[in-house]
Amino acid sequence: MSLDLGSHGGFILASYAFTALVMAGLVLNAVRDRRAQRRALSQLQAEDRR
Repeated sequence: MSLDLGSHGGFILASYAFTALVMAGLVLNAVRDRRAQRRALSQLQAEDRR
């Protein structure tokens, strides 16, 4: 199976690579934010118990 992207192959591959990097960054940001929110919630619950 041959993949012929023509004269725009470099642009197409660069676009896919850039999109993959952006998507990975969004996922990592969501994971980091979820951890921060859970940490903040735990602190609020601990303060409420006092």
